[in-house]
Amino acid sequence: MELVTDTPARLLRLLSLLQTGREWPGSVLAERLEVTPRTIRRDVDRLRGLGYPVEATQGAAGGYRLGSGQAMPPLLLDDDEAVAIAVGLRTSASHAVEGIEEASVRALAKLQQILPSRLRYRVDALVGATAPIPAGDTPLVDIADLTEIAGAVTARQTLRFGYLAADGSQTRRHVEPYRLVPTRRRWYLVAYDPDRADWRVFRLDRVAAPMATGMRFPERETPFEDAVAYVNDRIAGLKAGT
Repeated sequence: MELVTDTPARLLRLLSLLQTGREWPGSVLAERLEVTPRTIRRDVDRLRGLGYPVEATQGAAGGYRLGSGQAMPPLLLDDDEAVAIAVGLRTSASHAVEGIEEASVRALAKLQQILPSRLRYRVDALVGATAPIPAGDTPLVDIADLTEIAGAVTARQTLRFGYLAADGSQTRRHVEPYRLVPTRRRWYLVAYDPDRADWRVFRLDRVAAPMATGMRFPERETPFEDAVAYVNDRIAGLKAGT
């Protein structure tokens, strides 16, 4: 007799097991969910129909695991996760990334279609009670440039770009990117500049045509422990004329 008759709840439990990254024998999944192996096979087919790439291996030692796929499956979120995402989308305008506000509005509209009324009330109440951050004249960063730089940071590849200095001079830079830092409503790049044998902070709205070179660089000891504090100290120093 199958003790778990709530199919959506059972699918969610099955998915949570598969997301651990290990391979689960069908008999073990059936025992965990207190259903028959036949029901597990049907539930796996349901997950595949929703876009989850569940892989199966044959034989006595075979089982199921969650693979990587191209399709974006439906989101399965608990209440707090759904509210956190919705609030984040509603307040995304303060991130100074070009196009992100419009994209956030579209994403929020899709999310709100599946939010139950009790969660929509929580989101509206939280956003309505929070003072908005004015857009002002904050310079925007192109999202394509941001992702190119982020990829170079993650892959530890050197980065080339044009840079407009505060005095209006333009230079070409070839740096070792270390960390992206969003602070004071702007984006900054902390990087080591081998041509100047020094660590530098670049404002991303002054960066032009960044391109990862594909050339990796070795790890380098930083003169700071906290990249955010380092950027804020440099900004404070520039404002103080030091």
